[in-house]
Amino acid sequence: MLIAGTDEAGRGPLAGPVVAAAVVFEPGIFVCGVKDSKQLSAKNREKVYEQITAQAKAWAIVAVGHERILRVNIREASRLAMAKAVERVCRRTRVDLVLVDGNTPIECSLPQRTVVGGDRSEFAISAASILAKVFRDRLMRLIDSKYPSYGFCKHMGYPTEAHRAAIGAYGPCRVHRAGFSGVKEFLGFKGADSGTLSGLEGLPQL
Repeated sequence: MLIAGTDEAGRGPLAGPVVAAAVVFEPGIFVCGVKDSKQLSAKNREKVYEQITAQAKAWAIVAVGHERILRVNIREASRLAMAKAVERVCRRTRVDLVLVDGNTPIECSLPQRTVVGGDRSEFAISAASILAKVFRDRLMRLIDSKYPSYGFCKHMGYPTEAHRAAIGAYGPCRVHRAGFSGVKEFLGFKGADSGTLSGLEGLPQL
């Protein structure tokens, strides 16, 4: 049986995309170090990412940008990203079952099972969580190069004290999630980093 695991990264941040990945392995394939992405250091995640992409039968990563998040809400944006990631791996290999992290099914014609805590208990979901996290962190470092005042490369858009202070000082930039508490209160504030980048221009996203 070929199982696709899917998970997302980036539901909680105040800025940037939510990213989902889906991964399928041949039965019996095991990648050392695969576990919930939150249990790995950034350096180890990068190493395991390369091993996963080299050994997986199929994998896909999808980013849903801040503008779509505003239109459909973060929950639906996360579901959309996971569904699209699964759809893309299904173009590359047969899939018999989809395992979805959490308790909310995704839009998918294949048999699926939701798994609460699946990023800790299911190998394919754990692998997907690592791909999603590493890819999102890479995007946030790229965004940081466009908007250096916010420190995105340190907090990856999450609502840390430093990030909130930067929003208060400079106002939201173009990649902040305008509907989120902690951002919407500062809309209209003309800050130092209003910038010229139109969202995630040039980045793979929906």
